[in-house]
Amino acid sequence: MTYDSFLPGNQSWKEIASEKRFRNMDKIPRNWILPESVVKKSQTTRSIAGHFIEDLLDEETLSITKLDVPDIVERTSNGSLTAVQVVTTYSKRAAYAHQLSNILLEIAFDIALERAKELDEYFKKNQKPIGPLHGVPLTLKDQFHIKGLETSMAFVGWIGTFEGKKGTRKEKNTESELIRELYSLGAIPIGKAPETNNNILGYAWNPHNQLLSTGGSSGGEGAMQALRGSAFGIGTDIGGSVSMPASFNGVFSLKPSFGRISFKDGTGQMIMPTVAGIMGHSVSTLRLVFKALLSTEPWLYDPYVLQVPFRDYLVEETSNLSFGFLKDDAIVTPHPPISRALDIVEKAMLAAGHETIPWEPPSVNGSIAIHGPIARGDGCPDVYEAIKLSGEPIVPEIRHLFPNGNLQPPMSLVDYEKVVVHMKSYRQRYHDYWSSTASKTSSGRPVEAIILPVSPYAAVLPGKFFHSPYTSFINVLDYTTIVIPITFADKKIDVVPADFMPLTDKDRLNMETYDAEMYDGAPASIQIVARKMEEEKLLAMAQVVVDALKKYWQSEEGKRHPS
Repeated sequence: MTYDSFLPGNQSWKEIASEKRFRNMDKIPRNWILPESVVKKSQTTRSIAGHFIEDLLDEETLSITKLDVPDIVERTSNGSLTAVQVVTTYSKRAAYAHQLSNILLEIAFDIALERAKELDEYFKKNQKPIGPLHGVPLTLKDQFHIKGLETSMAFVGWIGTFEGKKGTRKEKNTESELIRELYSLGAIPIGKAPETNNNILGYAWNPHNQLLSTGGSSGGEGAMQALRGSAFGIGTDIGGSVSMPASFNGVFSLKPSFGRISFKDGTGQMIMPTVAGIMGHSVSTLRLVFKALLSTEPWLYDPYVLQVPFRDYLVEETSNLSFGFLKDDAIVTPHPPISRALDIVEKAMLAAGHETIPWEPPSVNGSIAIHGPIARGDGCPDVYEAIKLSGEPIVPEIRHLFPNGNLQPPMSLVDYEKVVVHMKSYRQRYHDYWSSTASKTSSGRPVEAIILPVSPYAAVLPGKFFHSPYTSFINVLDYTTIVIPITFADKKIDVVPADFMPLTDKDRLNMETYDAEMYDGAPASIQIVARKMEEEKLLAMAQVVVDALKKYWQSEEGKRHPS
């Protein structure tokens, strides 16, 4: 039977998806296939991150895949590690991660190895790295085109096509601008990850607690980072789809403002614009990757990227900085693990000599009334049409967009304009409030950044996600945000206070879903937010927070606190 016979229209969606899975497994070397007993054990083990997956690895694979991006670059740049060594070990760990979690929609181990060999030849000939990310393996959410690979976005109807169309000659022959930049920097894509829930690979469960979700929609990439199947990852975001998976999976992330990272020839939307974000294991990694991408001058190739090179932002070690601090948004109280994580951060910042200012901005209700209509106001016909190509069912997470399975009419242009005017007003009011905080800080300057929850959840039970404005308001404002993992949920101490009083009916519903036993072991993270186009400043502020936390954990109080 030929490959073409599996294209949409010739088989059921289940058969097409099944064949896709088999082709993926065929791309994994036989000696990397896990025993069936290991896979079965993983399905009954709550956490497969950390010790579980690491116990399966040989010494070389474990030692290399534990390295952070700056350490990898140092070693590939001085010749103590080859690109082939790094790519091979990460590909092996990614292969294990996929077999444990079904999180590779596209596997590029063979393509990556050929590129690694080219980089090693370059280094041997020139005695220098090809770029600042020489030999660094990465994975991406499947919204970017890489030559030699499909891009399906996990739509069954896109398998074997170019964005749902046949015979375009673009199939497996298109390269997104971001991929071109990454290759030029020496980075090497080894695979692409799916949406959190899809009909090809199924549900992406959280590696830290497999009762919970990886978050959406870059959940596959979040899980890949939790299992350290690549050195860093790229996700996409229109309302928290980078930040929430990073938070739920216990990794760092940077969601920039629109216009800093190219999305040319990616698959996304422009109304509430899709933004590419970075996931990794440290602020240093976020900074290195972001700075490297800007060094390629992407504005020369993508008219939507602003001509703003990387701007170094230095913080004096003696600086006493002011941060806005938001414990809740007056609508939904974070679950106990997140409240505890916020408490840890505030104590650490105060102990380090910084100050926190209660954050009382314009109501989050304003952003709620804006984000949904702008992000989904067209009725999402592109998603609907992609689903209908194969006849696959609509996954539960987006079923509400298509009542009774039907496409809804778009909002009128007049109504859309009203929402845009509302957004303009909301942005101005938020900007004015931020500036007004200069009257409350000891420095006489507005707060440097805001510290707040990423969501009310330390990961989430599937179907129990009720509140997203902690992240979606950032997209409404086009601000930038960094996620910082803090601790893990602990069933012994993260319990709902006996005197808890819900802020709203939604708050009551949300807290009723919390189960200390079910959430035990889930990562608890926070985010810090800066104003539009302040990525470099925010990276510096994030490092300030990380440094304060390091000192806190070394203090007597920190040592007594469960981590």
